[in-house]
Amino acid sequence: MNLYLGIDFGTTGARSTIIDSQGTIHCQTEYTFANAQQPELPSVWQNALWAVIEQIPPSIRNQVSAIALDGTSSTVMLCDTDGVPVCEPILYNDARGAAVTETLRAIAPANHTVLSATSSLAKLLWFCRGGAPVPALCDGWGGHGGTAPTVFLHQADWLAFLLHGKLGISDYHNALKLGFDVDTLCYPDWLIQGIAGAVTPKLPQVVAPGTPVGEVKVELGDRFGFPRHCTVYAGTTDSIAAFLASGVNSPGEAVTSLGSTLAVKLLSHTRVDDSRYGIYSHKLGDLWLVGGASNTGGAVLRHFFTDTELEHYSTQIDPEQESLLDYYPLLKKGDRFPINDPNLPPKLEPRPTDSVEFLHGLLESIARIEARGYQLLQELGATPLTKVYTAGGGARNQVWSAIRQRYLKVPVETPVQTAAAYGAALLAMRSATD
Repeated sequence: MNLYLGIDFGTTGARSTIIDSQGTIHCQTEYTFANAQQPELPSVWQNALWAVIEQIPPSIRNQVSAIALDGTSSTVMLCDTDGVPVCEPILYNDARGAAVTETLRAIAPANHTVLSATSSLAKLLWFCRGGAPVPALCDGWGGHGGTAPTVFLHQADWLAFLLHGKLGISDYHNALKLGFDVDTLCYPDWLIQGIAGAVTPKLPQVVAPGTPVGEVKVELGDRFGFPRHCTVYAGTTDSIAAFLASGVNSPGEAVTSLGSTLAVKLLSHTRVDDSRYGIYSHKLGDLWLVGGASNTGGAVLRHFFTDTELEHYSTQIDPEQESLLDYYPLLKKGDRFPINDPNLPPKLEPRPTDSVEFLHGLLESIARIEARGYQLLQELGATPLTKVYTAGGGARNQVWSAIRQRYLKVPVETPVQTAAAYGAALLAMRSATD
């Protein structure tokens, strides 16, 4: 039997799912990240990758014929030409790219997807031309100072490299916010000319998600018991993997991922891109996946409540009763969608003494942000919303789902599968069997 492995890297941990050609799950594993400092993250990610694989029983590992992996969108890093990280990674929600906003605007077309302080291109420019140029950043990292050649990668690119050993391969879902043009399937001239300089990292070669990249390295195959023919396929982002898991295939249907952050994805006949609101479109076959991602979400809730408290207090909320509290729940300043403003302040006051009332206000406020996001997509030309499926930990909260449905005014359902790792496994399976 051929089995298919999907590996998901989210904000708090890594997960794996193995399925067969019918989509039946044979194994799932999970590894939670320790509280690591940012410079230590590559080691944490590598350990997590090995850990989720090692937890898979050997009798299942030796039937895996295809692997696909997803990572958080716009989490980026610089490596040397051997694939060794030379600087600390910059995470998906890090807005230090705001320091090069003027340079970015001078390079990119108006309202382009990359015109965001958190885009991959903003981070690349920050590496190259920001407050700490590449040579300064790289000093002290294993002797990689000066102008040693570097390669710019996304988190998913680097993790897949650890498996197949081919450095500098990305997919056009991860590379969208780097400026890669999915219409022409190449980097546009404005991008190449705009980043040209003495200290310019090499950009990754970009292929379609699901493209076969290479077989698992022999030493890893021997270590984990993968078959010799086991192939690693180009991956995707975590939110698109969650979308794939849902099984959505009709324009007008959407998936909201309620994890640490909130991401919305609407399947549309038409493409919509507008950096003013953090809206962008991913190519998905002959259709477009239109959406955006906000920094609000589950991380804010967990800042104030434990999982047990969230479950307990939620049962005391009447989802049909509107909360009068009007928050913009963020842990730090800055959001990407539906308000694209790196300086947007959190709004978490007034805070009532009643924890149930406070949680109600938070859940309702996040629901308003989600609804405003979908409203914007439709105002700008996306296919009208007909149904929303929910992925991520927030999908389990039925009270929250009822609140969201009141705002969205369409059915809100939980798909049979919601895990991004399952979506990555589907990508591997479909790619290997097409």
